[in-house]
Amino acid sequence: MTKKWFRIGIAGVFLMSLALRFWGLERFNTLVFDEVYFAKFGNNYLTHTPFFNAHPPLSQYMIGIGIWLGSHIPFWHDTVNGLTGSLRSPWTYRWFNALTGSFIPVVVTAIAYQLSYRRSFALLAGFFTACDGLFLVESRYALSNIYIIIFGLLGHWFLLLALENQNQRRWFWLVLAGINFGASVGTKWNGLWFLFGAYLIWITAWIIQAIHSFSNSQLIPLLDMGYGRLGIGQAAGVGGRGTEGSINSLSPHTPHTSPSPHLPISPSPHLPISSPQTPLQNLTQLNIFQMLFYLGIIPAFIYSIIWIPHLQLDKTYGFIAVHQQILKFHLHLGGNSSDVHPYCAPWYKWPLMTRPMAYYYQTAGSINEPLPVMGPPLPAGAEKVIYDVHAMGNPFLWWFGVAAILFLMGMLVSQALIPWVKGERFSVPATLSVDTWIALYLVINYAANLLPWVKVTRCVFIYHYMCAVVFVFIAIAWFVDRCLHSYYQQLRAVGVTITFIILAAFIFWMPVYLGLPLSHDGYWLRMWFKSWV
Repeated sequence: MTKKWFRIGIAGVFLMSLALRFWGLERFNTLVFDEVYFAKFGNNYLTHTPFFNAHPPLSQYMIGIGIWLGSHIPFWHDTVNGLTGSLRSPWTYRWFNALTGSFIPVVVTAIAYQLSYRRSFALLAGFFTACDGLFLVESRYALSNIYIIIFGLLGHWFLLLALENQNQRRWFWLVLAGINFGASVGTKWNGLWFLFGAYLIWITAWIIQAIHSFSNSQLIPLLDMGYGRLGIGQAAGVGGRGTEGSINSLSPHTPHTSPSPHLPISPSPHLPISSPQTPLQNLTQLNIFQMLFYLGIIPAFIYSIIWIPHLQLDKTYGFIAVHQQILKFHLHLGGNSSDVHPYCAPWYKWPLMTRPMAYYYQTAGSINEPLPVMGPPLPAGAEKVIYDVHAMGNPFLWWFGVAAILFLMGMLVSQALIPWVKGERFSVPATLSVDTWIALYLVINYAANLLPWVKVTRCVFIYHYMCAVVFVFIAIAWFVDRCLHSYYQQLRAVGVTITFIILAAFIFWMPVYLGLPLSHDGYWLRMWFKSWV
């Protein structure tokens, strides 16, 4: 894929995301789901109305900025309501989220490209992200989760850019990474898991380097013993085979990498030996002091200053006290069962999407009736049209993605266990393959954003999975890209089929993402399982 077509593809993904998020944004002239909190809170900052916020305030600032800007635009004010505390058009408190959410597939594309420098893989990752329903729904309403995702992903992208660069350029990107990680936590506390994933992949890189160094230290005495028995001439190799060839023959797990034609073959203190295939190979160039400053102190500082406007508005609690109140609020939300909330879904129900939730559900007698705002549904048999906004992902994208994550896990485990199965000494290659690094990055970040929820006992919902599932989208994009570039026609067919099914599923479930009018049969045709309702 040429650079020109890559840019056209990115533009196409962005325009597709933008159109779907803005089309019919005013359809429901009411507050949908948690807009009853976040849209009101955003407006409260504009009206200087003190209030208690059960989350860090950054997303409400962003919604408030959107309301202020939208109120000064002389368009899209055909419908208004006073549900936020002021007379506002639904467009004013939704458009900024829609715009922000449109950029998420682009940032995912950038991360995937930075991981591998493969344009087809990157474009598939962005396209699949644009084909997810939960991200689409969350972007179309004044909710918080879009901001956790965008800031967390920007933190990862800037970290990868920092690893690609050196000196002043590196610290510039590290500062931006720290700022965005702090902003993610400043949206909701679970934004911290993006930063946690960055630390885990950094620690993993150091562990890999330590194992490789230990393996080499065990190998050198064996080589010295071999040289003593063979003699200097034999150790140098017969027929021109040098020491490097001897080492590779004794250590089958150390791959022989051909030198780059543009770089020197011999080591030099002034010139690099080779160009990294992925920035992740440079993780060990960051020491603990750099990590603690750029990805510790800076995020903490950003998180702290985010609170200043809120604490100036509501002086009931100080910085420490407000955090104590927030923690108390979440601890008293109740257990993770349907007795507390009908859509409570513990973490193990998220990957297979066994319990999505309805953000809005109303019925009407005909499509020509005014769109319903609030009130009980029509009696059974009287409903002809159903309006449903369902917070559910693209089922096949999620299911294929989980399979791809499991495949990557299996690939990593097999690479570690095969030497033991063969009875060989465990060792780590001097340079891991790009696909191995990608697998480590995706599996670690997926686990970092999912597993902390295992210990959470309060009622949680499927939208809490958004921080983890975004790495699932990249995983299935990697798998499809590998299939499409396979020598085997059957695997290429598999890649094309998966892509087609994901797109077809997105189109099929689009009415429940956009809240389009559906007949009774059309609605139930899309509710495949009782647990989805």
